[in-house]
Amino acid sequence: MRAFVAGFGLELRIVRAAPDALIPLVTAPVFALIFLSIVRESGRPDLQADALMAPVLMTLWWIALQNAGNMITGDRWQALLEPLLATPASLASVLLGRIVALTCLGLVSFLEVWAIGELVYGVSIPFEHPVALGLTLLVTALATAGVSVAFAAVFVLTRNAYTFTNSLSYPLYLLGGVLVPVAILPGWIQPVSSVIFMSWSADLLRASLKPSPIDDLWQRLGMVVLLGAISFLIGRALLFHVMQRMRAKGELAAA
Repeated sequence: MRAFVAGFGLELRIVRAAPDALIPLVTAPVFALIFLSIVRESGRPDLQADALMAPVLMTLWWIALQNAGNMITGDRWQALLEPLLATPASLASVLLGRIVALTCLGLVSFLEVWAIGELVYGVSIPFEHPVALGLTLLVTALATAGVSVAFAAVFVLTRNAYTFTNSLSYPLYLLGGVLVPVAILPGWIQPVSSVIFMSWSADLLRASLKPSPIDDLWQRLGMVVLLGAISFLIGRALLFHVMQRMRAKGELAAA
């Protein structure tokens, strides 16, 4: 826990000195305007609230994938990886703390899209189930951080990490049902979506905006947490083996 807290505080100081990691917060309102325009021009005002939720999920995922996924690679290039590994703290825990700090800042996008919807189109987010909405956003941020640890472990092995991050974004937006519900995707691909935590988060966010009761709330929240935790454990194991391999081959500081 101390390593997690230390990583959390470290990332907040880094962001304060170099806020470019929060560029997705600039694009979130733009995506909100685009999605709102699409659903309004399509004659589907019932989907306006859903169109506001999509940029929030996209922002969390983009922050995690583009910044957190390349965190170790950046430390390696700046010769920070060796002293970090020399400490008794768990690298995975420090990394998780840093990523959680970023995803928590990414939740600011919720306020941004809420404001842009009100100011431009007069569309408000219906807080039908505020507790469920808040819990879903929280567990989604944590699950995103867990998945990012796994990506960080994999990306450190390649020189083309940015290519992978750019390629993984939009397929996962589709498979995760960020804008289009998974239920309307082809039947053969829906089982793939069920193992992506974002599909559970997207469905819960939509359900929390509707007046009807939310079915199996705690089970669905639990699935988001479970998938995020599994990803973190896989990432932690991968990270351990990757660091062992790099130590053995003397590649920690390799460019």
